[in-house]
Amino acid sequence: MNVQNSFEASSSGVLYVVPTPIGNLEDITYRALSVLQSVTIIAAEDTRHTKKLLNHFDIKTPLISYHEHNKKEREEALISRLKQGETIAVVSDAGMPAISDPGHDLVVAAIQKDLSVVVLPGANAALCALVGSGLPASAFTFIGFLPRKTKEKVAELERLKQHTSTLIFYESPYRVKDTLSTIESVFGDRHIAIARELTKKYEQFVRGTVRELVDWMDTHPIKGECCIVVEGAHETSNDTESMWWASYTIKAHVDHYIVDEQMSSKSAIKQAALDRNIPKRDVYQAYHID
Repeated sequence: MNVQNSFEASSSGVLYVVPTPIGNLEDITYRALSVLQSVTIIAAEDTRHTKKLLNHFDIKTPLISYHEHNKKEREEALISRLKQGETIAVVSDAGMPAISDPGHDLVVAAIQKDLSVVVLPGANAALCALVGSGLPASAFTFIGFLPRKTKEKVAELERLKQHTSTLIFYESPYRVKDTLSTIESVFGDRHIAIARELTKKYEQFVRGTVRELVDWMDTHPIKGECCIVVEGAHETSNDTESMWWASYTIKAHVDHYIVDEQMSSKSAIKQAALDRNIPKRDVYQAYHID
C-alpha cells in the first residue's frame, strides 16, 4: 500500500510529470513553466526538441535524455537523485508523458521507492480529438497505437469490436488509410473522426463513416500524426439468432459456413460479408491473412 501526500514536506525530491504543448506553444500552463524553471533537472524524450521549448520561454534548467532506448540505464540514476532530495521534471516531445510516450516506467520506479510523483494537467491529443469528434464522450477507451502487422492489428480490433465505449487510437499518416480499411473490415461501417495537426495552423477534423473517410483519402492524402476516434459498438441485440456470429472473428465466421454448412469458401465469404454488412473483399482479406 502506498499513500502519497503530494505537498507534505519531505527530505526526498519530487518527480514532476509535465505535459508540453502538442503544437501551439501557448497551450503550456503557467504552472508547467514554473516547474520547468525550478526543478534540478529535466528528463526529456528528445533534448534537442525540448531545448527549443525552453529557449522560447528563456528557461535555463539542465536537460538529460530519457527515452525508450535508454530508460533502463537512466532510471537508476534519476531515482538516486530523487532520493538525495533533487527535483526532476519528466517531459515527452509533446503532450502528457507516459501516454504512448516515455515516462510510465520512471513513474512506477518512483512509486515503488515511496517517492512523490506530482502530475500536472495539460495538453493531450487524445482528449482534444475525442471532444472535437462529436462522438460520445461519456465513456471512452484509449488504445494508443495499433500493432503494425495486419494479423496482430486484426486480432486487436477483433478484441475491441464489442466495446460500447468510444475508441481512441493514435496512428501514423503513412498507415492511417490501411488502418481505416482494417477497422471497416472488422467493425463494419461505423461513424468515425480523424483529427490531425491538433492545435497547429493546419488542424483538421474529418468526420463521417469509415467508408466515407477511406474514399475521401483517395484524393486527400493525410499528413501529420493522427488521432482516430471510432464510435463504440451498439448494445448487443437480444435477437441472438440474427447476431449469432457477434462473438466470432471473421475467420471463425467464415469457417462456420465452410465446416458446419458445407459451403464453398467463396460462398462462405460472401455470406459472412452479408451478415456483417461489410464489403466482401474485406472479409476475403481478413480471412486469408497468414
